[in-house]
Amino acid sequence: MKNFKTILTVFLLIYFGVSNAQKVGVVDTQAILDKLPQYKEAEARLNSQIDTWQTDLQNLQAEYEKKRSAFENEKVLLIGDQLKLREKEVMDLDKNIKTTTSLRFGTNGEISKLRANLVQPFQDQIWNAIKTMSEKNGLGIVLDKSNDVNVIFLQKRFDYTDKVLDILLKGTTAKEKKN
Repeated sequence: MKNFKTILTVFLLIYFGVSNAQKVGVVDTQAILDKLPQYKEAEARLNSQIDTWQTDLQNLQAEYEKKRSAFENEKVLLIGDQLKLREKEVMDLDKNIKTTTSLRFGTNGEISKLRANLVQPFQDQIWNAIKTMSEKNGLGIVLDKSNDVNVIFLQKRFDYTDKVLDILLKGTTAKEKKN
């Protein structure tokens, strides 16, 4: 009788342990973003803005080099207030370049903010699609293999990227049909 209870207990533990195991799925959000046409359009607008800012910065840099070079050449001819005034112009232009670079291209610059504003709505859509897909497929854990998760091997049956993409594309085509 004692052996029967022990065997029954072990059997029940194994049964409930296996039945309560979490299913794991993997999604590649970067691949999803790359396949969304709205994201590509928004990214193209962002890249266009970045190119414009880089051109502006290059123009400022060229102007600075020109003024600095002229100042260095005329330095011996300038005296007193003229020397200080020209030196201040060159220094102010240098500060302007550094400030502009920091404000636009720095870690908390305008580009970082624009990129975050660009990606956030798409991340929300992807998150909702992942949630829907995981509920349909009974997944307890969903990993994103595009965000530094070292996936060494992945069987296709555990990759739910296409299912999430289908949910997203169905949502966008339904919205386009309404408009």
